[in-house]
Amino acid sequence: MTTTLRSIISILILAGTCTTVTADPPGDEGWTPVAGFARGEDTGTLGNTHGGVVIDREGLIYSNTDTSRAIVVHRPDGTFVRALAGSYPGIHGMAIREENGVEYIYAAHLAGKQVLKLRLDGTLVWALGVPMESGKYDDNPAAYNPTGVAVAPDGTIFVVDGYGRNWVHAFGPDLTYRKSFGGRGTDPGRFQTCHGCAIDTRGSTPMLLVCDRENRRIQRFTLDGTFVDIPATDLRRPCAMSIVGDEVAIAELEGRVTILDKDFNVVAHVGDNPDKSQWARNGVPEADWIDGVFTAPHGCCLDKDGNLYVSDWNATGRLSKIERDG
Repeated sequence: MTTTLRSIISILILAGTCTTVTADPPGDEGWTPVAGFARGEDTGTLGNTHGGVVIDREGLIYSNTDTSRAIVVHRPDGTFVRALAGSYPGIHGMAIREENGVEYIYAAHLAGKQVLKLRLDGTLVWALGVPMESGKYDDNPAAYNPTGVAVAPDGTIFVVDGYGRNWVHAFGPDLTYRKSFGGRGTDPGRFQTCHGCAIDTRGSTPMLLVCDRENRRIQRFTLDGTFVDIPATDLRRPCAMSIVGDEVAIAELEGRVTILDKDFNVVAHVGDNPDKSQWARNGVPEADWIDGVFTAPHGCCLDKDGNLYVSDWNATGRLSKIERDG
């Protein structure tokens, strides 16, 4: 968003006269929003978007709704392709992994208190329920509420219980329970809503990154669950991450996506919303949306060209695209 437009919006908000800006703004410097992305008649109303965004090797974009269209698929131009996994509404986070030349979706199915492995057509491969072996839910299995999943190069599956008891659970490729680490707290290695996770293979050794949402930070762990460090702080309630090339995009629930480089230095803040009344608000109506300005980024994904796809937490359902210039 240009400095001039940002200033105009801020002035109007401070004056109490602006909840909707009808101008079609340019994107942040170096970024251009795609007007009306995924809002054509072919898509219709998405319904509550409270999930993630992933991209397959063909460039198709997969995002979630809490409706019977649990996973909706769009082309990069916003054209609707299909909906799948209708038996699993309420998927909260996803990862795509290629195995022996075949791509699979790993999904944290919050509504079902389970993790799913799906083929790209939505067919179920397996479902992994409450990790009772961990001993963390002996008193109440219903306390398990998985919000994110990531799969390491060796096939280890990590599941974060972000809306439950804030444990990270690790399973072998054969679904054998291995260990749990974390737990609720503010100290390093503990979480207040471990909302999303991702495997970082940019360094010499793969690491697990975890969005520690209410502590407003990213934490880093070895793949055996050992705490390493806190490479990013002072974030706006980070929800999910996408790592492509040397960059990681972080969806922040309070109206922004932050792009960091390999050393976790800020490359860009994208879609920064100056209207704080819209931050982390599920009920922002479509009439008040501005292309290129986010309200509650919940899921995000970078494509191979560095373009950004973002799913806002929104009752109507909102999926956006911002293209990287050049």
